[in-house]
Amino acid sequence: MHGPQNDLQALVAAPWFNGLTDYCQMDDIRPTPASVQYRTVRRVQTKSAANKRKRSVAKGWLNTEEAMAKIPATAQRSLTLPYLQLNSGSTGQHMRIFIEHGPLQSEPSSGRFNTYGLSSTATIPWF
Repeated sequence: MHGPQNDLQALVAAPWFNGLTDYCQMDDIRPTPASVQYRTVRRVQTKSAANKRKRSVAKGWLNTEEAMAKIPATAQRSLTLPYLQLNSGSTGQHMRIFIEHGPLQSEPSSGRFNTYGLSSTATIPWF
């Protein structure tokens, strides 16, 4: 994790964080080294076959029977990226958040981070 020391200390002190100690290893908070490279860490999503069928029918490109025949379950692309297995707070469904590391860069880039702390434009120090 990256961030200001006060924010990191508050995060670690939060009661909900205790449940993570069985699943992660933590060291002391340290400053970012003087010489580092940067990279983006972003979420990657694939469209499921069911979603592709539903969209094709909703857009009028195919009817239900055609969508079932033309978009088989095997049409879904599988990812081999690392992922986090989470439960949706709103629906309770299990979901996987696939993570991809961008190429190393010599200069940082600014941008916005999503609610998972990931961004396809903003970089983080990589050391």
